Amino acid sequence: MSNETHVQTQGTGRVITRFGAELLVQCADGTSLRCTTKRKLDNVACGDWVEWQSNPTGTARIDKILPRKNDITRSTYRGKPRTIAANVDQLLIVSAWLPVPIWELVDRYLIAAERLSADAVIIMNKSDLSGLATDVDWQALADYEAIGYSIMHINALDDASGEQLNEVMRGKTNILLGRSGVGKSSIANKIMPDAEILTSDISGSGEGRHTTTTANLYELSDGAYLIDSPGVRDYALDNLSEIQLANGYREFKPYMNQCKFSNCTHNHEPQCAIRAAAEAEEISPRRYERYLAALNSM
Repeated sequence: MSNETHVQTQGTGRVITRFGAELLVQCADGTSLRCTTKRKLDNVACGDWVEWQSNPTGTARIDKILPRKNDITRSTYRGKPRTIAANVDQLLIVSAWLPVPIWELVDRYLIAAERLSADAVIIMNKSDLSGLATDVDWQALADYEAIGYSIMHINALDDASGEQLNEVMRGKTNILLGRSGVGKSSIANKIMPDAEILTSDISGSGEGRHTTTTANLYELSDGAYLIDSPGVRDYALDNLSEIQLANGYREFKPYMNQCKFSNCTHNHEPQCAIRAAAEAEEISPRRYERYLAALNSM
């Protein structure tokens, strides 16, 4: 019987992080592997599933990006789109009672979730300050719940919030989104104290440790993952078309084919079914007014 140890020479894995021309991939057996990629696969990103092949004389190579569920892109300073994360299952949209909620921004994050075909959970942090909420704020949350979005009320400083977050993240690849000051960092710290920080496997030379700009994949408990970086947390849609904006409002969809004109913007056109639904309060007139404001600012 041979005593030779079988060494895997190829396989599939998931990209943990990217640092320049090199990437770190988590293999099926849980180990991590440094890889390079072909120039034609330059858009490979954190969260991608890939096929890799070992190289006896150097770093392993990524040969193929497997089909994506979705991807998140941001424009570079040159205006070129760059993929920063892929295969996201759920957006954790963080707001708080202080700074005061900006529901227009929450709407925009929900549009992103609809475009990604991802779940969305609205997290109201700093629940101890809920006395600052106005009737308008409570109505906004009720409007979201009425169209099927989940709302969580937490205080990221309480231990119980970690259990709540772990439950909603279970079995999914998640990202945190929200404006500055709402407590995204506190929530991330609550989620990840016992996480396996996969990026610790990057070489001790310091190469590629640009954690302020690079998205990293963190493995949590119960099959949950978090893709996180400041660039991901501050992600916001840009360059939306009128059609993409309207498609991001899930409550509009049952009415869209009922408008008189196929290119209806649901603003001033006659016989607009969505405007009629808002006037009859079949859909939230408050959400509709925010849609109009977003449309008119394009």
